[in-house]
Amino acid sequence: MTDIAKAAGCSQAAVSFILNNTPGMRLSQQTRDRVIEVARQLGYVAPVFAVPPALVSVSKLDGVIGFAVDQLATSPEAVVAIEGARQASWNAGNVLLVAQTMSDPVMEPRAIKALANSGISALIYMTIFTREVELPDYLYDLNIPLVLLNCYTSDYAFPAVVPSEIAGGQTATRHLIAHGHHRIATITGEPWMQAAQDRLTGYRRALATADIPFDPELVIEGDWSASAGYSATMKLLSLAERPTAIFCQNDRTAIGCYEALKEAGLHIPEDMSVVGYDDEDISRHLVPPLTTSVLPHMAMGQWAIEHLDTTTLPRERRYQITKLECSLVKRASVAAPAGAHAIAGATAGLRRARKI
Repeated sequence: MTDIAKAAGCSQAAVSFILNNTPGMRLSQQTRDRVIEVARQLGYVAPVFAVPPALVSVSKLDGVIGFAVDQLATSPEAVVAIEGARQASWNAGNVLLVAQTMSDPVMEPRAIKALANSGISALIYMTIFTREVELPDYLYDLNIPLVLLNCYTSDYAFPAVVPSEIAGGQTATRHLIAHGHHRIATITGEPWMQAAQDRLTGYRRALATADIPFDPELVIEGDWSASAGYSATMKLLSLAERPTAIFCQNDRTAIGCYEALKEAGLHIPEDMSVVGYDDEDISRHLVPPLTTSVLPHMAMGQWAIEHLDTTTLPRERRYQITKLECSLVKRASVAAPAGAHAIAGATAGLRRARKI
């Protein structure tokens, strides 16, 4: 199981839960599929490789499910979540109707009303940025199940699912530490966004766990863009003591980071290791391919459909916020620090000399 966990980019505990079909474990379907595929490739024989019963669609809904999202065009995450919900809906014979609301105080209630009047049997409400929301009364008054995707309320009145961003930032940073890096920089997103705050928290926790002092000069504020990644990397390279690795808090930032490093004549990962976040399509086509973390919007869309509670309505109970794993995808952008390579080479040379 240790070998499977290493190859699949998850914990040994997660492997144990998946291979033993342990009930009640909140692991994304992508993680389950990846673990099972790696287990098969490594020749591991488990009694059952079937999907746990809890993940099989048992939807009691019949007909049409509404999906309201504030923004569709700014990033791929909403489309990915919709596709996850669409797959889970179709598996149960239900149709998905999608409306973009832009969080407009006039048009959003009209869009929700239009969905409700079309005969939807449930509603998924999504925000493009992970955040706490204050839902208007008309959503509480809907006489149908409602699930929150990528957002949550302070009263926990609805099932809600968000990415596990703190753990994701911690896993990404720990991966660099495991390769021998101790001077690790990070380029953040906009600080008002919860995702940026949580990924930075995960970064700091990983450093603290490894007894690596936090150095504020290694934290550069960005805005998720490639241009910010470029300028932030240039700032890091101008430091008297450069970092040996950079944790870019999204893949677009990493694109700019790559460009800055190449312009400076540095090679990835020989001279600088780089980790991204989000696992956008471009990450596997960079040279070298980028190690990054999966933003689990596909799994979140599937989860939302699977957890539309047809037995209770708002205010009847409180729901815990479910956080889905942002698993690490290991590619070719991380290696031991350049100094470690030199030490390893010198040690190998000394051993050969002794043998002679």
